[in-house]
Order: sequence, then structure tokens, then C-alpha cells
Amino acid sequence: MIEVTLDFMLLKRKMSSKELAEKVGITPANLSILKTGKAHGVRFDTLSKICEVLDCQPGDLLVYKKD
Repeated sequence: MIEVTLDFMLLKRKMSSKELAEKVGITPANLSILKTGKAHGVRFDTLSKICEVLDCQPGDLLVYKKD
């Protein structure tokens, strides 16, 4: 199972979900789906933009956990 740790990174960067969504160019609803782990996939360009805005690596946002 892949766990999304986006909330943790937002706290570290002192940024709101709404602010991130605006800077990345996605809707707050789509960001919420990603944050809650309900997304079935994420586009690399979206992941790249999130990493650029949050100044992080993809591995800082996604963690593999055995079921």
C-alpha cells in the first residue's frame, strides 16, 4: 500500500492545501483526493509541480507500507 504523507510536508512548509493547489494548478478537491490516498494514480507532471512548490522529493510524499 502506498501512503501519501502530503499533510506532513504541508505542515513542515507552513502551507495550506488551498495555497498548494493554487500554486500547482489543480483544484482543492483533486488535491484532497490525493492527500487522502483515494487517488488511483498521480500524473508525473503534477507530482513534479508539487515537489517543486514544496521543495521536496517524491519520496518525501509517498511511502510504501506492507498491508
